[in-house]
Amino acid sequence: MNMDMEGSTSFHDFLNRMRHPASLDLIRSIKSFIVSFSFYQPKPENDGKRVQDFFLSMEAAIRDHPLWATATEEDIDCAMEGLEKYIMTKLFPRTFGASPEDAKIDNEISEKISLLQTFLKPEHLDIPAILHNEASWLLAEKELLKINAFKAPHEKLLSIMNCCRVINNLLLNAAMSEHVPAGADDFLPVLIYVTIKANPPKLHSNLQFIKLYRRQAKLISEAEYYFTNLVSAKTFIVDLNAKSLSMDEIKFEESMQAAKLTNKVTSELSSTCQMSQQGKNECICSKTMHSKLDDTGEFQVLPHKLNYPYMEAKSQELAVRDVDMLLSHCKDLVAKYTILCKAISCLSTSEREPLLHQLEKHREKELSFHSTEESPQAHKDN
Repeated sequence: MNMDMEGSTSFHDFLNRMRHPASLDLIRSIKSFIVSFSFYQPKPENDGKRVQDFFLSMEAAIRDHPLWATATEEDIDCAMEGLEKYIMTKLFPRTFGASPEDAKIDNEISEKISLLQTFLKPEHLDIPAILHNEASWLLAEKELLKINAFKAPHEKLLSIMNCCRVINNLLLNAAMSEHVPAGADDFLPVLIYVTIKANPPKLHSNLQFIKLYRRQAKLISEAEYYFTNLVSAKTFIVDLNAKSLSMDEIKFEESMQAAKLTNKVTSELSSTCQMSQQGKNECICSKTMHSKLDDTGEFQVLPHKLNYPYMEAKSQELAVRDVDMLLSHCKDLVAKYTILCKAISCLSTSEREPLLHQLEKHREKELSFHSTEESPQAHKDN
């Protein structure tokens, strides 16, 4: 039976048994435990121990309960899987990423991975060419990215295991084609590469959640092996530097700096485009200066909602009060231009050309837009 189906069956069986009148004492214990959690300040290690102790006490209670009088070990395990999912789904907002430190670590890991994604290649991790399989890597990434779709530790762990099984199958197939034993030493480098390519959000919080709240009796064998490998992959990424890779140290630092600059420029351009699009959606056309008469009957420039409201203004339309705003926009524009130039200069030719092409297309699009907007007036003048 598919493990996802098993989990679903366990949960529904647990809920069905809990609807039986004889389960009232168990229900009271469960509800009391959930309510009691709000009495304590969030503290991950203490919370984890509290949950694990409750699982043990509930397992003993279920084994002695009339509803499970004739139950097999498999039935008891199914009941506990259902209980774990129910408890942790209810406590999820209180237990997942519970501390500000968790969010900080998650963001730092995600930001570092986003930089590494711009230049890291399989050969930097010494991954053999025979394991360069984009289809398998993509499938492993998709499995890993499912981790945030679930609230139960078991289901999050299954996402990790499914990702690792794809990688393991890749290693086995490569070994069979080469008629050599599967290289266990290649497993972690591939997992690190897949993790970087996927950049799963809240990686640290997910690993912490599984470690603390997955029943300890189930975090063994294959599950423990795969989970430990992903923890190792995360640690490797956090500590990663030039010495960690088969890469020249100077080249590594240049690549990281270029990635930081490129990401900053991309963020700035994205913000500019979004605000520009917002302006168009609000029927603010390319004549980006808004004007009206103030209470004294004088012309007034209104820069709100637009990035550069003076782009098409004429000198006679400006007042002394507009100088500070105009200077601020000028400095902002020069700063962005400087960052863009630095970022582009740090890129290799192969990396630079697509970006320049993209910027050129954006410029042509803007020129075309302005030309379209100005043409009726041109025809009118003629």
